Amino acid sequence: MTAQAFTVVFVVALAVSLALRLWLVRRHVAHVVAHRDEMPPAFTDRVSLSAHRKAADYTVARSRLGVAETLVETTLLIALTFGGGLAALVAFTDVPPLGGLARDLALIVAVALISGIVGLPFSYVQTFGIEARFGFNRTTRALWVADLVKGVLIGAALGLPFAALVLWLMGAAGPLWWIWAWVVWVAFQFLLLALYPTVIAPLFNKFSPLPAGSARDAIEALLARCGFENRGLFVMDGSKRSSHGNAFFTGFGRAKRIVFFDTLLERLAPDEIQAVLAHELGHFKLKHVLKRMVWMGAFSLAFLALLAWLAASPWFYEGLGVPPAQDRPGVALLLFFLALPAFTYVLAPISSFYSRRHEFEADAFAAKNASATSLVHALVKLYEDNAATLTPDPVYSAFHDSHPPAAVRIARLEAA
Repeated sequence: MTAQAFTVVFVVALAVSLALRLWLVRRHVAHVVAHRDEMPPAFTDRVSLSAHRKAADYTVARSRLGVAETLVETTLLIALTFGGGLAALVAFTDVPPLGGLARDLALIVAVALISGIVGLPFSYVQTFGIEARFGFNRTTRALWVADLVKGVLIGAALGLPFAALVLWLMGAAGPLWWIWAWVVWVAFQFLLLALYPTVIAPLFNKFSPLPAGSARDAIEALLARCGFENRGLFVMDGSKRSSHGNAFFTGFGRAKRIVFFDTLLERLAPDEIQAVLAHELGHFKLKHVLKRMVWMGAFSLAFLALLAWLAASPWFYEGLGVPPAQDRPGVALLLFFLALPAFTYVLAPISSFYSRRHEFEADAFAAKNASATSLVHALVKLYEDNAATLTPDPVYSAFHDSHPPAAVRIARLEAA
């Protein structure tokens, strides 16, 4: 392939991806607005019309902010590639004081900082604009800045050694470096799973043992019925940042934890908490997490093999506006991850379909081991409290939503 041909391919893929994103958001917003004053029949006696309208307005506000962010991100991508931004950064970091891995690490840090700075206004508007306007935000500006600083430091502490090792393998491990890089990537994912619940997450939130009471009794009864070894039930102070509620499993082995947001415990009854946990437990018992990791592992191996081929192809660099730089693996790495989303966005429905199937299976597990009725009650409360729209556009939802639409999910549970 020639550089000119690849430029055409990339421009077409980027244009199609951008047009599809904007078209889907337009459909979604129009669909939500059209149903703003019309409660879905399944929720007529469960959710107030005012809450339904609030969810519609919240969805529209978030969608419109997402459009602006997409346009800015696309502009940044063009500036870094055809605009000569990345080529300038490559030349800037290719100076005598920086040699070997240092210059590529400096290049990666520079691009990460630029991307982060560009994204900051959107994060700020989301938190202190939209979330605050709809009554969800409880984050102070000081806490927001503290979270930002912690995130950057943790990213640097974990990401830079990982990036350095991958870059070293790209230059020193021969033609099959991508296999070794994949092994390192898999090990890094397991390291994150081990560190997150006990080291990383406590830097941002306080985790307290779930206190004794009816909720804990119901949870322990469920765990005993399902044969699940309890290594820790915790409450997270999510209310210091947001009024949204959630529950999740985290970690593996001895670091495995079950975590509830304090906002969720305040809102749900013990039988509803048990049903929500049964759903999450279903993901674990049905090995959904393991299946997703295998899926991601297979895709990452294929992508690394593709990167290895592209890194040795001069047209790949030139087609994206950067002079060939096979002696700098960091350039190929950055170009690959900058260009990849333009080609993979059209595959989003496959991932969404796979995730939704797991959600249906986890719901069925919860209906069998807890109560379908209690899970329905819990979900309705969470939809209302989190202002999740009950009327998403079906096509948009197929691309963007990892969970089934509310009406479909409730109907299946009621049939159970």
